[in-house]
Amino acid sequence: MESNKKKIRFAVVGCGHIGKRHAEMVVRDPGAELVALCDIRPKEELGIEAYPVAFFSEMTSLLQSGLDIDVINICVPNGLHAELAIQAIESGHHVVIEKPMALQVQDAERVLQTSLKYQKEVFCVMQNRYSPPSVWIKQMIDSGRLGKIYLVQLNCFWNRDERYYKPGGWHGDACLDGGTLFTQFSHFIDIMYWLFGDIQHIQARFADFNHQQLTDFEDSGLVTFEFVNGGMGCLNYSTAVWNKNMESSMLIVAENGSVKIGGQYMNEVEYCHIKDYEMPELAPTNPGNDYGPYKGSAQNHNFVIRNVVEVLQHTGAQNTTTALEGLKIVDIIRRIYALK
Repeated sequence: MESNKKKIRFAVVGCGHIGKRHAEMVVRDPGAELVALCDIRPKEELGIEAYPVAFFSEMTSLLQSGLDIDVINICVPNGLHAELAIQAIESGHHVVIEKPMALQVQDAERVLQTSLKYQKEVFCVMQNRYSPPSVWIKQMIDSGRLGKIYLVQLNCFWNRDERYYKPGGWHGDACLDGGTLFTQFSHFIDIMYWLFGDIQHIQARFADFNHQQLTDFEDSGLVTFEFVNGGMGCLNYSTAVWNKNMESSMLIVAENGSVKIGGQYMNEVEYCHIKDYEMPELAPTNPGNDYGPYKGSAQNHNFVIRNVVEVLQHTGAQNTTTALEGLKIVDIIRRIYALK
């Protein structure tokens, strides 16, 4: 089926851990082709020997190269996402934007407006939506199986220490990183929004326990809120956990039962007791991204690339993570951070 369709041609801007993961998933997808990489650092330092494609040291020269490119994947530090995405769209390309879409609501809105003006697709990377427990719980909520939502508790307790916040890097920088909720936990806020909708009446407390020397922002927070659609919730998070990630979990208390999804990456259903319901066997979740000394979210970038290919080949597939949703996540995080 795939062979008679034109391959979707990708360029990846930013060749750090995540950029290389994007490049790898593009190379592995039968409907995709990697045509260029771009990074401001020297090619020799990047460890990209596996990808013998055109290399550019700045995005402008990539855009002026005349290469046939359909999609540009923006995998640079958070604070640069919006600006580079807008450049890519204005030059006639669809974009995949690593999370978060932007650090300011007005920048996310500019990306959205530019995409509408130029009629280009924006795919925001929110890969936790693809893990089997997420897909399952989404169906449970959308079908009304759980009834009214009463209480939702999100816990994100990870380790991020000097092995992650290295001197001279962008992690921990106020302008480039933006904060713990943007870089570490925006996936979980995305899942919450995707499942339960928007929040209101937010209250929050923040602390910086062991990152004073490492970052410009808090390492821990306790946030409570109400859902616009009914029910209430809280988000408890910290990157001050000693030595290794502890858990990311979501607990739901609802009218017809209770569920807890847990594990290090919300990758297993730990508790499920629902009226007249037998829990099915779910497919296994992909392992977490392994960055050596520290770990990240589940490796689901392959689903993101697959979705891009299917949408752009006009198979009838829908964009699963739109610019509007990317904007909403930035908006929610900004409203939480406004309470600092």
